[in-house]
Formats: sequence, structure tokens, C-alpha cells
Amino acid sequence: MSPVIAVPEHIAQTRKVEGLCPPLSWNSFADFFKSRVYDRALVNRTFLTYCDDDRAVRCTYSYAEFGTVVQLVATFLHDHVGVRRGDRMATILFNHDVTVVLYFAAWLLGVTIVPINVEESTDKKRYILEHSEASAVCCWHSLFKEVKDLQHELPTLRYVIALNDEGFLEGPKHRAPAKTGTFPSLGRASHAHELDDEALIVYTSGTTGPPKGVVLTVENLLLDADAITDRHQFGADDRLMCVLPIHHVNGTVVTLVTPFYCKGGIVLNRKFKSTTFWLRLHEERVTCVSVVPTLLEFLLDADENLASYKLDGFGGFICGAGPLLKDTATRFEDRFGFPIRHGYGLSETTCYSCFLPNDLSRDEHRHWIRDYEFPSIGVPLRHNLMAILDDCGHRLPEMARGEICIRGGTVCAGYFKRDDANDSAFQWGWFRSGDEGFYVRDKSGRPFFFISGRLKELIIRGGVNIAPLEIDEVLRTHPLVRFAMAVPFEHRYYGEEIAAYVVPRDSAAPPTEAEMLAHCRHRLPFSKCPKVIRFGQEVPYTSTGKPKRLELKAHLAPILATYREFQFKEVKLT
Repeated sequence: MSPVIAVPEHIAQTRKVEGLCPPLSWNSFADFFKSRVYDRALVNRTFLTYCDDDRAVRCTYSYAEFGTVVQLVATFLHDHVGVRRGDRMATILFNHDVTVVLYFAAWLLGVTIVPINVEESTDKKRYILEHSEASAVCCWHSLFKEVKDLQHELPTLRYVIALNDEGFLEGPKHRAPAKTGTFPSLGRASHAHELDDEALIVYTSGTTGPPKGVVLTVENLLLDADAITDRHQFGADDRLMCVLPIHHVNGTVVTLVTPFYCKGGIVLNRKFKSTTFWLRLHEERVTCVSVVPTLLEFLLDADENLASYKLDGFGGFICGAGPLLKDTATRFEDRFGFPIRHGYGLSETTCYSCFLPNDLSRDEHRHWIRDYEFPSIGVPLRHNLMAILDDCGHRLPEMARGEICIRGGTVCAGYFKRDDANDSAFQWGWFRSGDEGFYVRDKSGRPFFFISGRLKELIIRGGVNIAPLEIDEVLRTHPLVRFAMAVPFEHRYYGEEIAAYVVPRDSAAPPTEAEMLAHCRHRLPFSKCPKVIRFGQEVPYTSTGKPKRLELKAHLAPILATYREFQFKEVKLT
């Protein structure tokens, strides 16, 4: 299996833009890794701090310790598990120090990580493992039987490896034994030689059909980390806190790869907790944290008094991955006084493609956050260009609405084994985001972009992409349902929540809302379940047989607006 991506020409055209910025200084991830862990100035500096509030766990790794344990795990994976450069290794894990070590060990070997959310259904796990052609999977020990039962259906899956809090259930412990500046030799395990090696295949929900695997290379990760570092002027004294799941590109790129790139530190949390959030910023001397708009609302609700905390080194919030409401941004900045560094990007562009500039005065920042219909997502980062194009690929003028399109070094290498998706998403030398937007220039001529809606039908709940088709299918399995469709509605806490429009088979004997909600809850995780059911008689199809989801969303919006402030509680199944 070749580890270097054979990128079709129409995709390659979107990734190479001459003269944007200097090239990277390394030839491979191994070169990059060694430039950090062998740096004598970093040997005793803390790189990774892991905190699990539920278990009262806090552990730290210096750069030296992290380098040692990553190379030990890489050697174990190579010599005892048998993974090689070009192999794909899935992970079914959560935020944990062992997960971070595993990612870096795989990349050191030239092995591709395929992260899978532990909460995905068994069918979704099976699909991703099969489609990605994963040869190994590392899963939490409680999931071992579930994954092992799938192995006989998956001809490429040779190894299922269980992990717990101490690391692999066989093999090396993941915590470093001592503070040391010496490292074991990788020997035969060090064979990663190309920036074009696969690094991640991230499966992202689509509006129709199964999820698509976004192929990200080593170069993608390093270029986006470089761009994020450059925009926010991160350095060795910065400590970035991660409260987002690291099976998503936001958590992986912004708060794992970027701190390693800028020679700073990570504070990795098992999960977000509003009750310990500000205390952790204070205790760990955090300088920046990446969040989604949902978390801003939770912090506003908690309304903690910050007077006892020393936060003078904290510079603000990176925020994206979901619709940021003007009201949320305004209330949050007014209440807590920290700036929201609003930005935008997709898995297909590695992570962020643009941010509000950091050189804005307070009044300028407020202008771009508050004075338009939507908060601005900022100006493009280096390594990529952005434009607003019409449906023929022509650039549109200032204020005209069209599709947000991106090109440059952070654009992915395409969708894995999906020529159909590649043909539609990569056109005219640009990656088509599927999002609608416009731009406005400031006095110096910089284009400030805005996202005004989605041409795609994805639901983004709390920064997580949810395919409505998956919910449609569950709704339509109810015996009393003739037609059903999931639609998003604006929600204070999650940016978007989920409702369902249902047409009964027999209008005289329709299912109740409670019956429909229970039906979904038995088949979907709470995050994907509709919270509101609306009944009707009309089946909203176009003349070509396509569901009119966006039209239905607009039609139901006034009714669903009454649920904007409602906190939907998860009811445990009996």
C-alpha cells in the first residue's frame, strides 16, 4: 500500500498556490517530531498536561518524556502489532493522554489515523473500518468485544488492540518512566519520508449517502498549524487548552498539532465542564482555548464570578465549527471581557481557513462581530486563498452572496474512494465548501468574510456535523409514518437543534409526539434525536423526487422559534 497520495489533477490544482508563503522546513513528520523532542531548550518544558475531573487525575509530560513514550509506542506498533508505513489504523477512543501518544506514534511511523467517535453506532463503526481499509484498530477496553465481533466481517482488519488508563493491555505502558533527555532508537520503525504521506482520514457526515473520508496529509496538518500559529502569534510560552473531542479536526489540529508546532503546551481535558473551566484556566496558566458556540452559552449560564482567578495571561477564545449567533458573541464578550477569535474552516481544509485578525482595535473587533447580520469569520490565513463564487465558478463582487470557496496548501487530498464527491467538490481550481457567504473589505482592502447559510443540508449541533438522512431513515421505520424529514432550528445552546416533520400513514390514527421521540431514542444517540415533532399532511418533494429540506426548514422556522431557549433533557431508556 502506497503511503503517498496519488492526487487527481483537478484536486491538485486546488492545493498549489505559488507565492503564498515560505515552504515548510521539514521533509516528513519524523523530521518535524525530532526537531521538537531533540531540542535541548525544550527537554524539561511541559508539553502535555492531561486532566480527568471525574477520576481526579492529572499527569504531565515534558517534551523529553513525550518523545520517549511516543517512540516506545511506535516501536511496539511496528515490531509487535506489525503496522507499517502506508497502513491505516483506526482509533475508537476519547480525550486521553494515551490517544495523543498513539496519534503521534502512528504519524512517526507513516501510519494513517482513522479516528472514530466512541458514541457512533456499531453499523457506522463497521462502515468506517471497512471503507477505510483499516488494518488495525485501537479501542477502549470496554469496546473490545464489540469491535472484535466485527473483525470476521472485515477482511483487511488484522489487529484489534485494547487500551485502558495504563495504556495497551499488552506491551509498553504509555506513561514515561522518568524525566530524561535520551531517547530509544527507532531502528526499523523510522520509515516516514514524505510530507505527502497520509496522516488522517476523517469521516464527515454528508447530506446524502454514507459518510465521506476526508484524506489529510502530513503537509496539511503542518501548514494549518503554521497558519494558526502565525495568525495568533503563538509561541513557546503559550498553553492551549483542549476541551473539544480530539476525534475531530478542531481538537486535533488546533490543540494538539499547533502547540507542538509553536513549542508550547497542551492542557487536555477528558471533557468540558463549566464547573471547572475557569479554575483550570487559572491553575494551568492557559493562554488560549478552542471552543464551539455551544460552550460559550454553557459558560454564560454558569455565570461564574472570576474575581478570584488570575487570568491576566489568558488571551481569549478561538471559536468556530458551528453557527455563532451575534447575540451569543455580544453577551459573552460583555460579560467576561475576553475576545472571541471567530473563524471558519472545514475538515476538507484541514481545520481553520480564516480568523478575525488579532491586530484589530477593540472598536474594530466589535464592529466585525456585531454590526452585520452575522459575526464575521475573518480574513484568510496564510497558505490559502478564499473567494465567493457563483454556480459557474465566477468571482462575485463585495456583498454579493455566493459559495465560499477555498484553495491552497490546507485543502485536503480529496475524499477516499469517492470520485463522485471529488468531481463535485473540486471545481474551477477551488474547493467548494457548500456554504453560502459574502465578503466586505476594510479600509486597508482586506476581505472580511461572512457565512450566511449553508447550501448543504448538514445539521451542525454543538459544532458536530449530523447527517439528516440518518435521522430520516430512523423516523421512517416507524410503522405509522408515511414520510418524515429531520430539519434544524436555531437554538441558543447548540447553535442548531433537531426537529422532525412527520406525515402519518393514517391521519385518523397518527403516532403521538411521545411515541416518535421514544422510537428515535431507542435507535439514535440523544445528540442525533429530534427534540420536537411537527405533524403535517403534505409530502415536500420536488418534481425530480428530492426532499425540499431547506424549504421545509424555512416554513417551520416561525413555529420552532418558540423552542430556541429550551433546554432539552436526556431521558434515560428503561
